[in-house]
Amino acid sequence: MSTLTVSFSDLSKNSKRVADTVEQAQRVHVTRRDGEDLYLTTERHDRQREETADVTARLFAALITSDEGARAVLLALPEVFPWTRHLSTDEVREFVIDLVNATRDVVELDVHANLHRVIVEWRATARILADPELASQLTEPLPDEDHGEVLAP
Repeated sequence: MSTLTVSFSDLSKNSKRVADTVEQAQRVHVTRRDGEDLYLTTERHDRQREETADVTARLFAALITSDEGARAVLLALPEVFPWTRHLSTDEVREFVIDLVNATRDVVELDVHANLHRVIVEWRATARILADPELASQLTEPLPDEDHGEVLAP
């Protein structure tokens, strides 16, 4: 799906035309030179996106509550996330639980960053496990030296 793009200056100079474009396209990408780009959307389009996320999260959560559904999710996972083949069975199950919880956070808390973080972190784990030499280096025992408490970021 391609999104129409306008500059921030075009938005400020021709706001009515841009608003009409948003109503027709439902979503417009606004580029800015001095900050992060923006998206303008209609309320209806935003509600539909929220409903899509809600249905997806609830369906996904319901699927993993039964053995058949969980099996279907586990079989589909490599199609969506090919790198999961480098994870152990326990790691795949943990990834699915993290994924479901993060998907719920999107809907219930409007927190999208958790879903992105879960995928990025598990992909990084798979990348390490895919390289036997790197995996060996990163899983060897640490020296007995105690460097103190590690503070949360």
